[in-house]
Amino acid sequence: MLPQLENSAGQRFRTIPHLAWLAEGDDMPVERHRLYIAQGTEWVALSDVGSLVGFLAAEVFEAELHIWQLAVRLDDQGRGVGGRLLEAADSFARARNLRSITLTTFADVPWNAPWYSRHGFTVATDDERLAGLTRMESSRGLPGRCAMRKRIGDRVLRTQREIDGPLQQGTLRYPAG
Repeated sequence: MLPQLENSAGQRFRTIPHLAWLAEGDDMPVERHRLYIAQGTEWVALSDVGSLVGFLAAEVFEAELHIWQLAVRLDDQGRGVGGRLLEAADSFARARNLRSITLTTFADVPWNAPWYSRHGFTVATDDERLAGLTRMESSRGLPGRCAMRKRIGDRVLRTQREIDGPLQQGTLRYPAG
């Protein structure tokens, strides 16, 4: 189900002629989803009737949580699902005292870098790991990529409820649209 959701989310790229080919692109292999689920770093969003509407897949690297993929089903985009998935990742990172959340994305696609900027991410130009990722993506035919970071800060969560909350279940629910 996760690859089908990712494919649905990717259909939005058809609106950008030079990136339309991404709508037919490869989805994240099921094995990678299983890995992130086992690590506790993949979250899903379900509608109030239980249908899958989004996911965020990430991985911890040293003191950072790196988002590999955030996808929201095309007909559920614009309803805050992606923002809530980012909140779940942020809560996870805070609970583990991680330094930041990182990702790579398209710099000029409205629902990519500009959207992440509205959620507290800034372009990261001083990180060799992230620079290496964007170089690799460029070499694979993904033009105009940038790396972004959201610093978490020094906040330490004090209550077990904040730590366990929705992260135990890993599922967010949204009204059916």
